[in-house]
Amino acid sequence: MKKSAFILAFAALSANYASAADPVNIDWSKIQASSIQLFYPGQSSYEWLRSKAHKGASKVAKGAACVSCHDEKDEEKDLGEKLVKAGPLEPMPVAGKSGYKDLSVQAAYDAKNLYLRYEWKTDQPFPGSEHQYLRFDGKEWKVWGFPKLDKVVQDGKQPGIYEDRMSIIIDDGKVAGFAEQGCWLTCHDGERDMPKQFTKDEVAANPMLTAIKKGDVRKYLPDSRTDPLDWKTGKTVEELAKLKGEGKFVDLIQWRAHRSHAVGMADDGHVMEWRLSDAGKDMFGSNADAKTHEPKFMWDAKKVGYKSITADQLRKGDHFLIREQNAVPFDPTAGWKEGDMIPDYVVSREDAKGSAADNNATAAWKDGKWTVVLVRPLGLTNADDKSLKAGSVYNVGFAVHDDNITTRGHQVSFVKTLGIGAKADIEAVKLP
Repeated sequence: MKKSAFILAFAALSANYASAADPVNIDWSKIQASSIQLFYPGQSSYEWLRSKAHKGASKVAKGAACVSCHDEKDEEKDLGEKLVKAGPLEPMPVAGKSGYKDLSVQAAYDAKNLYLRYEWKTDQPFPGSEHQYLRFDGKEWKVWGFPKLDKVVQDGKQPGIYEDRMSIIIDDGKVAGFAEQGCWLTCHDGERDMPKQFTKDEVAANPMLTAIKKGDVRKYLPDSRTDPLDWKTGKTVEELAKLKGEGKFVDLIQWRAHRSHAVGMADDGHVMEWRLSDAGKDMFGSNADAKTHEPKFMWDAKKVGYKSITADQLRKGDHFLIREQNAVPFDPTAGWKEGDMIPDYVVSREDAKGSAADNNATAAWKDGKWTVVLVRPLGLTNADDKSLKAGSVYNVGFAVHDDNITTRGHQVSFVKTLGIGAKADIEAVKLP
């Protein structure tokens, strides 16, 4: 990311949190790091955990925690290296995909914010900050570049292009079963890239998904269904609202190397009946016109020297399209040639609004590692946020999407606890 973009992003961050610590200048050498083992889970869904195929199904049914069985040293590494290969839980293995990743986590807090510092080594010798593009084929603009789990990439028909991501799920004890099984409560058969994946007809015929205006199946919690083992069932809008009002959802905060990193933020979402963005507006949005499929914005050639790029320029510099910094409205008469590419997403800090815009982040990739510092305000009162408070402990799960991949292609952790000035697996230290 260009230095000017960082300066603008952090100037805005400082303005928002003038009385808080500067995340860039926190002395992290004085704060203990926790080593969190992440492993590739394949298609080990909530349903699989409770099936005969899982040896621990009977214990899970009785409410036992995953770590009550998986408690041996380096077991995550063994699991990941096994599950990443072709087998019952991975029908489409990705060549060269790592099964294990070590995540370093440090935590601090002050009167305003929680600060989480993440560090991990990437699979590739470059930062995964590229995302999908709109490419001109000589006649029209089409999406170009897909995540590595997609068949079109595995068949060699499209390149693998997808941003790196760092995610944390947070539960405050109100979601039954999360303290024991963690993010597996959100991962189900029927979802994208999972067993028995939904069909368009099934979604169109589903009363709940129709009512909430969703066109596919993504993460959800079992309590949102009348049958916890069947995504096709679902509660009424009124019942879902009651659950949400009772706090029976989990926060999902994602730092994205393309769609949020460019403006010094991390997106803010939650999971209940679907994987939902918080109220307001995210810092990223589609750059494709719904009717013409042409881009809405292109690069401002007067500022960056080009209006588009070509495939040979990938990973040779930063390719963020930032509405308020380097973008201008798309000109369909600008002499487009086959192979011209413009990002499929436009990002904007100025446009991010409401609860969706709560989180800031600083990030840098150096010597094969990402270092990300997430800044999460304490004491939020939004209906779609977990209100984090000093002296409290939370159940958390971590995930890293690395090497041009999404959905189940991540590495994940078993449940950990996060204490803000309280005893836990990961303890946030009070800043002076």
